[in-house]
Amino acid sequence: MARVLLGMSGGLDSSVAALLLKQARHEVIGITIKTYNYDDLGGPAPANDTSCCSLDGINDARRVAMQLGIPHYVSDMTEEFGGKIIDYFKQTYLDGKTPNPCVQCNRDIKWGAMLRKADSLDCEYISMGHYVNLREENDRMVISRSKDATKDQSYALWAVRNEHLRRTLFPLSCFTKKQIRELAYDNDLPVAGKKESYEICFVQDNDYRRFLRDNVSSLSERTLDGKFTLHEEVVGEHEGVPFYTIGQRKGLGLSIPTHPAPLYVTGLDVVHNTVTLGDDADLFDTELTASSVNMVKYTELPAEGIRVQAKIRYKDEGASATAFPFGENRFRVIFDEARRAITPGQSVVLYEGDDIVAGGIID
Repeated sequence: MARVLLGMSGGLDSSVAALLLKQARHEVIGITIKTYNYDDLGGPAPANDTSCCSLDGINDARRVAMQLGIPHYVSDMTEEFGGKIIDYFKQTYLDGKTPNPCVQCNRDIKWGAMLRKADSLDCEYISMGHYVNLREENDRMVISRSKDATKDQSYALWAVRNEHLRRTLFPLSCFTKKQIRELAYDNDLPVAGKKESYEICFVQDNDYRRFLRDNVSSLSERTLDGKFTLHEEVVGEHEGVPFYTIGQRKGLGLSIPTHPAPLYVTGLDVVHNTVTLGDDADLFDTELTASSVNMVKYTELPAEGIRVQAKIRYKDEGASATAFPFGENRFRVIFDEARRAITPGQSVVLYEGDDIVAGGIID
């Protein structure tokens, strides 16, 4: 039996995680982290606020904790979250890339900050309600895909440091989502029928463009005189590079009679505030480089390369490729077949079977 600090969002998964940890005779302390103030970030109020930072989320977590007889705390991490996650989110768009805030939040907040909180409460482990497997192999903690392929969250955890994984418990690893909901109903948990939230937690209306307008004071200066180019010719004006992403087709506000085929964003130039357009075929490429690498299964990639399945976005099924080291804290991926819309700023995660080998940020 261990003393475990469990992150409780007030949702179904973390609530059942609390139940399972209790059944395993661990001493469980529940904690809900408040990561942002809704009034500070703007936007229309959501019809149903299911985020962990809402009052409803906090109250649901507390209700579950009371029913299970475990202590529950709320920790204000708004300052750290703002500096490490929200600022990163804004700056990445301003740099002409597409951010992946959940990956950064997992590394810096849900693990980094949570482990510091665990230390202050004399907890040996932290726990989360993620669908993912974890094991020790060759003195490394290896993340692998969960039993429920439709809910697998391994992709978003590639950046968590190995020493932090060593102090982590994933009680949902052997269950499917259906089984977790059945457990909640069987044990009369008050959140058994609660729906899930899929949007970025601090962008409740899921409109990142509105979010940038509301929260970046210098945005108007960065978006003046933006030009669309097609085949190196200016074909129109745009709202500003931060409002576009690679592969985007909708919302361009542009019609070119001499080019009736659909147009897509194929390149972003922050320096010249230029958005390059092209055909669907222009979105395909056979390789990428990645930086800010975190090694998971191995300490390094072999110089001769390693065969992997590489995922370039969360919903991507992955594709066969070879990965090579490419300088300090970087790697290069060469795909067997061209991939569509490889997007700078997004994560690329390398799998060997179900195991994560490494991950990085696409350059």
